[in-house]
Amino acid sequence: MARLESRLQLGYFPLNVVEAGRIRAWLRFPEGASATALDPCAGTGTALNVITEGAKVLRCGIELDSFRAEEAKEALDHVVQGDCFNVHCAVESCGLVLLNPPYDFACSEGHYERTERLFLEHCFRWLQPGGVLVMVIPAQRVSTCSQVLAAHFRENSINRLTEPDSARYRQVVVFAIRRTRQERDRLKDVDFGRERGRLGQLANKYQDLPRLDNASDGPGIYAVPPGKAAQLVYRGLPLDVVEDILPRSTAYRQAGRILFAPRTAVTGRPLTPLHAGHVAILAVSGGLDGLFGNGDDRHLACWSTDKTTDRFEETDDQGVTTIRERERFTQMLTLLYADGRAAILREGNGHEERSSENGAPRIPKDDQGSGNSDPRPHGPVDC
Repeated sequence: MARLESRLQLGYFPLNVVEAGRIRAWLRFPEGASATALDPCAGTGTALNVITEGAKVLRCGIELDSFRAEEAKEALDHVVQGDCFNVHCAVESCGLVLLNPPYDFACSEGHYERTERLFLEHCFRWLQPGGVLVMVIPAQRVSTCSQVLAAHFRENSINRLTEPDSARYRQVVVFAIRRTRQERDRLKDVDFGRERGRLGQLANKYQDLPRLDNASDGPGIYAVPPGKAAQLVYRGLPLDVVEDILPRSTAYRQAGRILFAPRTAVTGRPLTPLHAGHVAILAVSGGLDGLFGNGDDRHLACWSTDKTTDRFEETDDQGVTTIRERERFTQMLTLLYADGRAAILREGNGHEERSSENGAPRIPKDDQGSGNSDPRPHGPVDC
């Protein structure tokens, strides 16, 4: 479910502001000179703004979502709205790259790859030799990125983020400095393998990783080098324009008949009275949703199905108790009245009303202490 929610937001999961402030303490920016900082997944630009607070920095960002890109333009100096993989930037032009990529899979050349690795491979070339990488990813994905980190970066350190929303996804921050060409040429295979193994071992010991705010190395250990202004050029399709003209295309209209077929409307009265089974089928299929009643009883009704678990306990002659559970589907009816009251009717004693005044659950007087298991609404309901 978390992955589906993330995809609906185009992979957006912003860095906690408190954690961004702690990362800022680990960075030292040049005095009297300007540096360039880039966030390829900028969101609203808040994280990069906090991490570079008080420094003379040209802040650049790339954001896929048009609404967040508009917010980022208020916080950053230069923002490109579009896909990061369609943005071109001169290599070795940024002193700092903040990378908080989507935590997901992507299809690449016929097989699946982690997006964390794809973003790192695409963006690390924009870092200057000696530039600082700040990458926020789940701990278990460090191994996926270890090949790039071991080959192209030195002084890799991993620290655990501790805020509740960060701990939920076992987030860590990786600090690293990009190697110069001479350093890469001098790198031996045995050193490369040793560094990959070290990163993999650290990733598997999430709870043993030092906290970002309690790390023993102390603040200000990663110096961001000065540099020239980076030029970001977007060479992909203009997404807003495509979104506007897409409904007018022939292919979209043909597919729309299948993908966006109009909902079937159920009107009129049946020729013969409905049996209980007919009513149940109509209800759970949405055939009885709509506006009903008059006056104070006028309300919107929405039927749905809910899964419940029945629990049975059986004790045999030897005193051994066997617990059995069985899942099944039940009906649930949600009612919204004109005066703001809402009622959810479930099987058994599941009649719950909510008032528009404070939103607190309120059990009708007829149900208090009566043991009434009738799931029908109180009062007349014209269906």
